[in-house]
Amino acid sequence: MSGTSGERAVPYYCPFCASEDLWPAGETHGQWECRSCTRAFSLKFVGLVAR
Repeated sequence: MSGTSGERAVPYYCPFCASEDLWPAGETHGQWECRSCTRAFSLKFVGLVAR
């Protein structure tokens, strides 16, 4: 994931069924739909962990 705002981070597979048939969904950034299991989900970058 790059640090440039406005770019969409693309998930490689569905977290529910592991299918790769994912498409952007909704108006909000980070929302995805899986056309294999018909679930919709969102991804959100929370931040970096200080070590």
